[in-house]
Amino acid sequence: MTTQTYLDSAIRQFLANADTRSVTVATAHMHPADLAHALDTLEAGDIARVLAALPVETAARTLGYLDEDLQSETAEALPRKTLGRLLAAMSHDERADLFALLEDATRQALLPVLAKADREDIRKLAAYEEGTAGSVMTSDYAVLAPDMTTTEAIARLRKEAPNKETIYDAYVVDDKRRLVGVVSLRDLITGDDDAKVSEIMKSQVISIRADAPREDAARAIARYDLLALPVTNGGEALVGIITADDAMDVAADEATEDFFRAGGVQGVIGHRGEPDGASITSVRKAGIWVLYRLRIVWLVLLVFGNIFSGAGIAYFEDTIMAYVALVFFLPLLIDSGGNAGSQAATLMVRGLAVGDVKLTDWGHMIGREVAVALMLGLTMAVAVSMVGAFRAPEVVPVVAMSMVCIVLVGSTIGMSLPFLLSRLKLDPAAASAPLITSIADAAGVIIYFSIATAVLDLGPPA
Repeated sequence: MTTQTYLDSAIRQFLANADTRSVTVATAHMHPADLAHALDTLEAGDIARVLAALPVETAARTLGYLDEDLQSETAEALPRKTLGRLLAAMSHDERADLFALLEDATRQALLPVLAKADREDIRKLAAYEEGTAGSVMTSDYAVLAPDMTTTEAIARLRKEAPNKETIYDAYVVDDKRRLVGVVSLRDLITGDDDAKVSEIMKSQVISIRADAPREDAARAIARYDLLALPVTNGGEALVGIITADDAMDVAADEATEDFFRAGGVQGVIGHRGEPDGASITSVRKAGIWVLYRLRIVWLVLLVFGNIFSGAGIAYFEDTIMAYVALVFFLPLLIDSGGNAGSQAATLMVRGLAVGDVKLTDWGHMIGREVAVALMLGLTMAVAVSMVGAFRAPEVVPVVAMSMVCIVLVGSTIGMSLPFLLSRLKLDPAAASAPLITSIADAAGVIIYFSIATAVLDLGPPA
């Protein structure tokens, strides 16, 4: 019997017969992340029953690994006293996130169950605006005074280690809790016993303001290879830290958001504190109606956008009637423009998102993109000309020239649109593939039939 089969059997036995021992034994050596994965196929009420039967530490960590929707539903299904115990055992940032997801009535009923220190900590962390560094930080960190000796500092960390998320870096604060330095556990252990913390700490500390965008925090952790990033308030007082694992969650959320927008999907990954709407935390679990709402807006807008392509075709009706063979190459040409534009936009959105490209780089980037697009267009023109030589030799020059121009225009649009949106203080990821494709399609129709009219000497359309 596999571990998963054994666990599933134990859970079913527990739910049917309230056999607490079987489910406790089955989960004793499981990682909470694996247990959460096994539970996410159950209804929230059943998950609540299982968690209530487990040791508090195990249940609290497992609850933290559930996705947001299921986590909040499970929390609502738990008895208030049980939920209060689990919140007290959760990491500071995770319990603040969960508290923000709960219904107002549940929050009010829960507050009297929590210890005063826990209530204040949750309120403080939950107060930061969604999307800021403060909204993803934890208040669970170790601090030292600059006048401590290394021996005293190690003794302090040894005492606090069981209750802190990380002690590998300890933050040095003055009597007003202003951040003055950071010291690693390694430096403390290898330092002289009577050396002062202020003598071995690093005074140049990389930190971030609580009101800064959370993605800036994630980028800083990745750039400087930090285990954690200290967060300060307006008075430079230390108010929390953002750990590397939280930064990974932020990066994953931002990447998902960008993928959604690049695909022309209106909803984004659900964050705590968001109003109810078309947002999801799991595509696998999303309902048909939610998925419909996520996708319909862009598609309807682009239906009207594609009218311009139809109008262009109608305008060149005489050209098409004179050379019906032109129609054979139309899908090939306009799709090439859209594809080239989508590629260019993807590269630029990624560059802007990670800070590799700045708005001031547009002039340099556009020149290079034109050169690349010309090379791509010429290569694709040669390829399509070989097809045209067999299908309709008389229109090969038109098709070849159109391919070069359409790829050039599509690539330029795809590269420039993210810059334009950034300049307008909009998310460059909104330069979605469907949007760029629609613009490139309309431009491609006009370019193709304009060149055909001129080269084939048909005169202006009637």
